Amino acid sequence: MKIQVNARNRAHHFNATEGEKLLYAGLSGAVGLPYECGSGTCGTCKARLISGEIVDAWPDAPGRKYLKGDDEFLMCQCVAKTDASIEVASFVQTMEAGVCVPAALKGHISSAKLLTSDVIHLQIKLSQPMEFDAGQFVMVQVPGVAGFRGWSMVNYQREAESLEFIIKKKPGGGISEWLFNSQCTGVEVEVFGPLGHATFYPGLSKNILCIAGGSGIAGMVSILSRAAQDDYFRQYRGDVFFGVQTLKDAFFLDEFSRLRAQCGDKLNVTIALSKEDPPASALSDYPHLKFDTGYVHDVAGRHMQGNYENVRAYLAGPPPMVDATVRILLQARLATDNICYDKFS
Repeated sequence: MKIQVNARNRAHHFNATEGEKLLYAGLSGAVGLPYECGSGTCGTCKARLISGEIVDAWPDAPGRKYLKGDDEFLMCQCVAKTDASIEVASFVQTMEAGVCVPAALKGHISSAKLLTSDVIHLQIKLSQPMEFDAGQFVMVQVPGVAGFRGWSMVNYQREAESLEFIIKKKPGGGISEWLFNSQCTGVEVEVFGPLGHATFYPGLSKNILCIAGGSGIAGMVSILSRAAQDDYFRQYRGDVFFGVQTLKDAFFLDEFSRLRAQCGDKLNVTIALSKEDPPASALSDYPHLKFDTGYVHDVAGRHMQGNYENVRAYLAGPPPMVDATVRILLQARLATDNICYDKFS
């Protein structure tokens, strides 16, 4: 099907195959359509149907609450049945040469390992290599569970043959219940990406601040991995704040210790425990890391006072945590274009 998108600045054209979500089709065609979550929850990708016929694959998507008329729809959930013309309220540009253009790929789950009782480390072997930027995510669909889910990559390789993820168990969540209660290794999955704008690149030339809660740390590890590969912390400072409830809920502490030992004193990693004081064993077992008590945004706010010069902040975690962190950073007069996070679940 031929799709025309009328944006505020100009019209764009792309093709969509049968059953292909309009958002995914446009992004695959290097058209920079508006989106955030890509999974039907945020409403950012809403558009208006001018002509043609579309079908909504998820009429009950939470993001539909942001639609104002019967002719509005979510591009991430709708497929075209005919040639169609649609309209978006934002400016839309063609993606620049050299960016990582999203694409649909196949893969299979090559390993699944519990990190804690409710956090699993997953690896997906791709049918072909994927280029992505540190901090990006992909949409993943598994058989028997409706809809795609957005997961941030933990690893970083420019031509990655496998993608690694951290997934937290959500009671009643279809995909996490499937992951934690079945033998998922070897299962084939569908992948679309890379997506996301909260990315890091070595030419940034700024100090890095990473604040994450729970499984939100995934994209931060990817950012730190790329920074370490490029010896970024020889010149710039890195401050990482990782929030969990108790020490038993923490993971990747060995990986953080190795990064800290590799990168030196310019990289500081603080584990924030919201429901207990740091046990003495934590300090002796992980001498390269710091530990503190409190919610991660409060801990970061205390430690970062007076240290926001030339800083780019990356945030990830539960929405209330991200919102609270944004308020602290704005109060510290960090410019909004230096506060980076993606909304997806």
